[in-house]
Amino acid sequence: MMTPLKIKYSGNRPEAGIDEAGRGCLAGPVVAAAVILPDTVNIPFLDDSKKMSPKHRETARNEIIKTALAWGIGTATPAEIDLYNIAGATYLAMHRAVENLSILPASLLVDGKFFNAYRNIPHTCIVGGDGKYAAIAAASVLAKTHRDHLMEEIHYEFPLYAWNKNKGYPTRQHREGIRKYGVSPYHRKSFKLLDEQLPLPFSESRF
Repeated sequence: MMTPLKIKYSGNRPEAGIDEAGRGCLAGPVVAAAVILPDTVNIPFLDDSKKMSPKHRETARNEIIKTALAWGIGTATPAEIDLYNIAGATYLAMHRAVENLSILPASLLVDGKFFNAYRNIPHTCIVGGDGKYAAIAAASVLAKTHRDHLMEEIHYEFPLYAWNKNKGYPTRQHREGIRKYGVSPYHRKSFKLLDEQLPLPFSESRF
């Protein structure tokens, strides 16, 4: 039986939950979301997005967008990941998500161990926070669904890698696509894609 998610960590209001999706992928952006929920909320199926089915994530996503006091999405491009490394790019995406909130939060609740402070807003990092706090779980769902939609869209530009199925993660099919056809502008060149890789003259990424 799923443990009920907590609504608040501290007395600071409003409190934004923050999470990301796509850190371990070989292609595509890293995406972060920030969500401020009301004190009373009932979002169907809400949990750590990794534990939810795609159908339940979409149902929860629609309810989060409808009921959240504020929500924001931030992305960091493959080029920014290569420039700043995945940790730096993740913090950049998280900061952009907070910047896109329509309400300035009094505190930030971040999934994971580490975070770079955003302005002078106090933050708390919680390992496994997306399975403990509703606002982080909501951010996890928004980040995951937003990124999945992006990867499904760019799949039609580069169907050689089956991003509609693997979403850019290092599956056997994805790696075989890289091995056969080389890399695209959406691939993270600083990641170990294969032992040997040859770039293809594809168009520039629009992320």
